[in-house]
Amino acid sequence: MTTNPEDSLAEVGDVPPSTLPASRADKIGHRFLEVRDLRVHFPTDDGIVKSVDDLSFGVDRGQTLGIVGESGSGKSVTSLSVMGLHKKGTARISGEVLLDGENLVGASEERVRGLRGKRMAMIFQDPLSAMHPYYTVGSQIIEAYRIHNKVTKQVARKHAIDMLDRVGIPNPKSRADDYPHQFSGGMRQRAMIAMALSCDPELLIADEPTTALDVTVQAQILDLIRDLQQEFNSAVIIITHDLGVVAELADDIMVMYAGRAVEYSTASEIFNSPQHPYTWGLLRSMPRLDRERTARLVPIKGTPPSLINVPDGCPFNPRCPHTALTGGASHSEVPVLRDLGHGHRAACHLSAADRARLWNDNEGQTSG
Repeated sequence: MTTNPEDSLAEVGDVPPSTLPASRADKIGHRFLEVRDLRVHFPTDDGIVKSVDDLSFGVDRGQTLGIVGESGSGKSVTSLSVMGLHKKGTARISGEVLLDGENLVGASEERVRGLRGKRMAMIFQDPLSAMHPYYTVGSQIIEAYRIHNKVTKQVARKHAIDMLDRVGIPNPKSRADDYPHQFSGGMRQRAMIAMALSCDPELLIADEPTTALDVTVQAQILDLIRDLQQEFNSAVIIITHDLGVVAELADDIMVMYAGRAVEYSTASEIFNSPQHPYTWGLLRSMPRLDRERTARLVPIKGTPPSLINVPDGCPFNPRCPHTALTGGASHSEVPVLRDLGHGHRAACHLSAADRARLWNDNEGQTSG
């Protein structure tokens, strides 16, 4: 009796459509945002900077994807590519960015501009530099709203005040007439969220939304994003270098290194059964409240590689303490992001037995 490959795929209920062959994904239905084989390269005098190299992921409405990695891993470049914010001529972009089935790579600037703010929006890392210093906070939200809605200034102002009130700005009617520098860091971030959500976007990208904020304000901002997502049923992408930020917020997590995805799975799988040495390093370098720790936090040795001269083989091999177990493959072959079952994917040359043993040893060192 022969087995139909598509039937065997159908038995894995947790495999998302974006991990299936194109024909199979079409039968199931597209995810709201699908990024397929995305490459973003920047030509420079020193060589080609491969900021994003063969990246694929997806997210549905009402779900949150956390993209995690150190600085220089390609997270922000990915988000700017989705939003169409790279300057024309500076980046070589290939692959597909499908928003509700419409490919934005190669689309006209006018078309992408029409979608930006209306169907997709972004919370930038530094709201003080992202917001214009010469205009009041309220006027900037009003402008963003009126671009996509044919309403009077009075109606738009009322909407701006309502949005500021919704994100927790006290005295929103008077604070709408203040300038960005008159807001605290947390208040500016809330105002940026109000601007991003002014047109009820279906996709919200938050690029390091809690950077430079104290832990109390961080928690408030993350709770706010969660509450607003539930209200608008938006697809949300949280970009951060801190796994702790997405611990309770994300449904899925993609770990990036050197412009590539090295691991991709549900948040519970990433935290409880990670399959890549880089993910182990990120987890060992952060405090965890869900278990007792008897050893010190351990930073990942070394620094991320140059994206002009990416190491041969696995990009993580210069920092990985387990390369001797791969029979030389770590130094000669680029690992493929393989499906390990139930939608958990990892790009690592270590065998399943070695990964299980090493992670168990790691757990024994860090928990009592």
